[in-house]
Amino acid sequence: MSLVTELADAIGATHVLTGADTARHARDWTGKYSAQPLAVARPASTAEVSACVTIAARHGVPVVPVSGNTGLTGGTYTESGLMISLERMNRVQSINPDTRTARVEAGVILSSLHDAAAAAGLYFPLWFGARGSAMIGGALSTNAGGSNVLRYGSTRTLCLGIEVVLADGRVLNLMSELHKDNSGYDLKDLFIGAEGTLGIITGAVMKLVPAPRAHATAVMAARSLPDALVLLNRLQEATGGLVEAFEFMPASYARRLSEVRPDLGQPFTDTPDVTILVELGATAPALTDPDPDGTVPLTDLLETTLARVMEAGLITDAVIARSESQRRAIWARREAAAEITFAVRPFIDTDVAVPLDKVQGFLDRIDARLPALDSGASTLVVAHLGDGNLHLTVFPTRDDPAHADAIVTLIEDVVAELGGSFSAEHGVGLSKKPSMARRKPPVALDVMRAIKAALDPQNLMNPGKVIPS
Repeated sequence: MSLVTELADAIGATHVLTGADTARHARDWTGKYSAQPLAVARPASTAEVSACVTIAARHGVPVVPVSGNTGLTGGTYTESGLMISLERMNRVQSINPDTRTARVEAGVILSSLHDAAAAAGLYFPLWFGARGSAMIGGALSTNAGGSNVLRYGSTRTLCLGIEVVLADGRVLNLMSELHKDNSGYDLKDLFIGAEGTLGIITGAVMKLVPAPRAHATAVMAARSLPDALVLLNRLQEATGGLVEAFEFMPASYARRLSEVRPDLGQPFTDTPDVTILVELGATAPALTDPDPDGTVPLTDLLETTLARVMEAGLITDAVIARSESQRRAIWARREAAAEITFAVRPFIDTDVAVPLDKVQGFLDRIDARLPALDSGASTLVVAHLGDGNLHLTVFPTRDDPAHADAIVTLIEDVVAELGGSFSAEHGVGLSKKPSMARRKPPVALDVMRAIKAALDPQNLMNPGKVIPS
């Protein structure tokens, strides 16, 4: 029997796609990676995923898991492999308000978990622009970050347990709700961030937190990035650690936003060099219950704190959201980052992290050295400033792979000089494999290869990704 015939018998012929029917799975969001899988299987349960993986192993066919396909590094690319889509495994199985946990299948869309948690008066604090299509399995596989990492941590921090289908079809059940378990190796963390190279995540136990009863949101014109770091520390001290997001948008970002999305407007008449978006979240009634005049104490606290830092000269202007619609307008400008970045081609997108006090140094060194490689290149940057994660995109003057690699190498050099990482939250996939070969310590790569060989001896699980050969 052919692989496709066996898959059809296992999960139903209507859920095995071939030929032109695979198109929406075979092309990634950036449009950089497009191929032709042998088939796309759409199982509806862990048992069906296990059956699909077992069949593929028997035929020696590579297996590539796909969730919302919103990745930026080519992690779901395959030529003649079997894609396993988790889209039908989209059930929020339970929400436990007492333990503040959610048991979910890997195909649950992030915004669906947000809605399910909100219905129980809770909040799942993983938040980024693709939340309407990205799925939990993909977020776990790439250890996704987003705007709230500053307060709540990345996806790994928010996960208590997972379920994984291994390369031989066996199911590894690690669906623990424990906050402490010191019984040997932490196997769960092997699979989080592994991008499907060790197995397919089919379910998870995720942490929830109390839903903020109020937010206070503002954009500020800061004098400089070092001043912005002082501002962050002042806000954390004044609010007792309530800062949920602290985002940096430079003048170049504002100009590009005006060109691509003029409908979103600008917060300031004169574009500042450093614009910071800050958001606080609180649950305590003392900060969230409106005063008799309708003002929210949390917003008053933010306004008072900003007034003090303005007197100290750290910021020159600020706009505070006074309604939910104004808050959404502020966030819409930040969440348009991917749209306005990829509106120009060719582009070289990077996702780096540096120590918080080295962000300005990183930008200065890039500005000083990039012209030697490409005098006409331009850049666009936006950053999760609170955790040192910068999304730097370079727009070169020519679309040449060797030229692009030289630019990426330059960026890696600067990151390494500052003690940073060339990959912060988007994963490695295909696009960062050269960086892995150049920058990951050889011993670390040897350990990764040994783990891969032990769990996937046939090298069928998302082969060719993450680990350089």
